[in-house]
Amino acid sequence: MQQLVGATLLRFLDVVSGQIENLKRSLDMRQVEEFMNAIEQARKIFVMGAGRSGFVARAFAMRLMHLGYDVYVVGETVTPRIGEEDLLITISGSGETTSVVNISRKAKEEIGSMLAAITQNENSTLAKMSDVVVLLSGKNKYQRDEELSSIAPLGTMFELTALIFLDGLVAELMNLKRLTEKDLEKRHAVLE
Repeated sequence: MQQLVGATLLRFLDVVSGQIENLKRSLDMRQVEEFMNAIEQARKIFVMGAGRSGFVARAFAMRLMHLGYDVYVVGETVTPRIGEEDLLITISGSGETTSVVNISRKAKEEIGSMLAAITQNENSTLAKMSDVVVLLSGKNKYQRDEELSSIAPLGTMFELTALIFLDGLVAELMNLKRLTEKDLEKRHAVLE
């Protein structure tokens, strides 16, 4: 029997919709407020993640730049030195990604930078060393749910949830700063 084309895609969209509803119910607004305060107080902001979480970090960095923040992506050749008055924002579903944990430890313990983690694991190494933690609930790449794994493998749900959460946070920051899309357009790249 041939499977209906698009059935898996529609199931995936249902799962993502459920994930967003779960995020709305479970998000701790005190954590969000602490995260926004850390962003507002930072002299410079650095973002990082590994793999697809790194792509989410880059997307968030772009929007922070559009909002007027002094922001950099860890690992880029033009990224300056982080300092004590700066904020490192890390994105890791497990909170145990070796490169993210090691760089975070250096920023926090050796340099004295502020550290914020976007993660699913409140008991992770990354969460425990962070000044600010935003917990995003959902399936992580280590959980084995056969149906979910067949349509959203590995860290897909965390990565999508993090992207949606951070885009929502951009809207909140736009509102806080009383910025419009036209204000953001002034900082949008023209050399593309």
